[in-house]
Amino acid sequence: MIPINKELSRSVENFNYGWKFFKGDAINAYQINYNDENWREVDLPHDWSIEGPFDKKWASSTGYLPGGIGWYRKRFKIAKSDSDRRYFIYFEGVYNNSQVWINEKSLGERPNGYVSFYYEISPYINFGSENVIAVKVNHSKYADSRWYTGSGIYRNVKLIKTNAIYIKPWGVYTRPHLKSNKGIVDFDITLKSEKATVSSITVINELYYHKEIIGQNEVSLEIKSNKELIVNGKIEVENPKVWDIDSPELYTLVSIVKDEKQVLDEVETSIGFRVLRFDAKFGFFLNGRNMKLKGICMHHDAGCLGAAVPRDVLNNRLSVLKELGCNAIRTSHNAFAPDFYELCDKKGFLVIDEVFDEWEAPKKKWIKGWNIGEPVKDGYAEYFKDWAKIDLRDQILRDRNHPCIIMWSIGNEVDYPNDPYSHEILNTEKNPQTSAKFDNRLPYAGRLGEIAKDLVSVVKKFDNNRPVTAGLASALMSNEIGYADALDVVGYNYQEYQYNVDHAKYPERIIYGSENGMTLQAWQAVIENNYVMGQFLWTGFEYLGEAAKYPMRNSISGLIDLAGHKKPEYFFRQSLWSDKPIVFIGVSEQRKNKNYIRAHQNIHPHWNWSNNQLLKVTVFSNCQEVELCLNNTSMGIKRLADAPERELNWNTNFKAGELRAIGRNNGKVVASYKLDTAGEPNQLIVRSYKVKLRANNQDIAHLEVIIADEKGFLVYSANNKISCQISGPVRLLGMEDANVKNTENYKDLEQNAFKGRLLAYIQSLNRTGKGTIVFSSSGIKSCKIVIDVVEMNESNID
Repeated sequence: MIPINKELSRSVENFNYGWKFFKGDAINAYQINYNDENWREVDLPHDWSIEGPFDKKWASSTGYLPGGIGWYRKRFKIAKSDSDRRYFIYFEGVYNNSQVWINEKSLGERPNGYVSFYYEISPYINFGSENVIAVKVNHSKYADSRWYTGSGIYRNVKLIKTNAIYIKPWGVYTRPHLKSNKGIVDFDITLKSEKATVSSITVINELYYHKEIIGQNEVSLEIKSNKELIVNGKIEVENPKVWDIDSPELYTLVSIVKDEKQVLDEVETSIGFRVLRFDAKFGFFLNGRNMKLKGICMHHDAGCLGAAVPRDVLNNRLSVLKELGCNAIRTSHNAFAPDFYELCDKKGFLVIDEVFDEWEAPKKKWIKGWNIGEPVKDGYAEYFKDWAKIDLRDQILRDRNHPCIIMWSIGNEVDYPNDPYSHEILNTEKNPQTSAKFDNRLPYAGRLGEIAKDLVSVVKKFDNNRPVTAGLASALMSNEIGYADALDVVGYNYQEYQYNVDHAKYPERIIYGSENGMTLQAWQAVIENNYVMGQFLWTGFEYLGEAAKYPMRNSISGLIDLAGHKKPEYFFRQSLWSDKPIVFIGVSEQRKNKNYIRAHQNIHPHWNWSNNQLLKVTVFSNCQEVELCLNNTSMGIKRLADAPERELNWNTNFKAGELRAIGRNNGKVVASYKLDTAGEPNQLIVRSYKVKLRANNQDIAHLEVIIADEKGFLVYSANNKISCQISGPVRLLGMEDANVKNTENYKDLEQNAFKGRLLAYIQSLNRTGKGTIVFSSSGIKSCKIVIDVVEMNESNID
């Protein structure tokens, strides 16, 4: 590898620290001499909405949390010796309507709250003296989304320094593919020169597998003053390791620009060799292997952290999804943080990268509870005409090198009948959604086909290597207006009944479930039809917003709750999707209502009931047979082959003790699960997923706090208030209990438990030492945990 002097080449500085924040409007706060002495000091990422308070005067759609206006300011210096360098400020995400100034010079505005953006600030920097960057964020239309958005600079900010000849941001475009036994990387490198004269340069691209260089391309050329230039090339590799969901092998393309004296710029890009195939008869293929997409939909918040979700938290969430057997994620319904895609590349997830939830006409956003009262119609539609193509372009430019991304989605349910578009076909007998009839007062749906074609053309301009899709709410309507025809792959939201109809009518159409309920029948519609590529469950994780009447603050549709705890539905899905043998026990009171979905929502993983109470014990498993034992006495063996609903059920009367399920394959025990009758709350126990952090202001320890009896058994009914005391080089980001009705302050040092537990997020500071965290609750034993915060270069991190 060419030796690179980072001082002379590109540098990327973490610009998250040392900001000041004011919640509210501040006249002339962009001015250099504005007095911000009394503003609050904050580090980014920062989401002010999650600081609350919860209040029913806000909108149910966004979790009864406030929006408003906020200002951020930061002072910084750049050496006078760097006056010939170029500087860019890069925002990964600001929600929303951001305006940015540097030294009182307006850089621009960005209405979209999810798309990353950057500005060059070089011409306005005071080299050798103080500079002031100011950002105004205007989320005063707090009910502008159907789910929780957050407010503020809620993702990372970076300061990028380059030479006068540089690779543009998002200027590397790779197209890795396989041909026979060769891996071929075609690439385009977009350069820009801000020099006053023509320059002779050399562009070198080196391909690495781990630290070993395995291919190189070099070209020398001239670049004119103040011009852009695209350099094309390719590198071939013999017998490359492929990127797959089970073995996501990654390579690194290092793109270097140099002149006769020095290296001018360097950019590293992770890539993966994989082959995607989408087939109208046989579904989806990855590297020649036919597979079903076992997907979930996912919003971007994480409970008490709001929208400002650290990388470690994303990593932990993705690990829980891998354990589920999930192999695909749909980003609902917007661009996610760059960290998310990097982690999906490393973990082997297949991603549908979605851009919009609404187009020219706005959807309903509920204020008093979902489908209660009168909605408002604020939202992105206000900016769609002027910004949609720019936002779509920038999302593709940012994300197109990620091997995890398999499709671009240009919309979610923009064709929802009468919210906002309508069409005459809704009046025909073909319409299964009988409540929605044609309404000529609403925007006419015929326009959707035209918009879809325009958006698809934008996608193809910037990436022609992946298909374009969308999640249709009404395939019936979209089939009539050209919307479905504009797509390469058509997603069906909750329309399993339409699969066979449309497959017969449109035999060349590629079909999958882009948003689906949790029922077994919805999954059977996938596995029983070769042509259906897969499904995406709504949702993987519970999320704030889209809530019912106050104090309900979040949606409860997830497989995993806000605190990361696996709900019974998680284990049922794991029994369908995972190759690893699993067993799970849930218990419910005997009810006459045998509705499938309610049955799963009303079972509980505990063994504390009234003496002799008649109960239904439900076991989810993918083992051939399961034996249920109560206090070591067998209650019988049941075979999965005899359970078409994929549930094994026993009826029994409650008796205190141990309830254990034993799963066997071919007579051999391969999995087990048990529930124990718990006594009274006696102590707090902490389970940590990380006990060593780096001193970087970023690493996260997930501490699960359990209310236990004297034997250490979780007390499922306990909801004690738990307090947290913290000292040393760590800080508490928040505590989450996942109680849908809990509207306590997320940012204080106490929180009520729910179902016997809560989750605390502990973050390292930028100094080493021992962080001590003590959890306490009235009347029971407290618990202390010590976390080591070590040097940044420490490699042995748990």
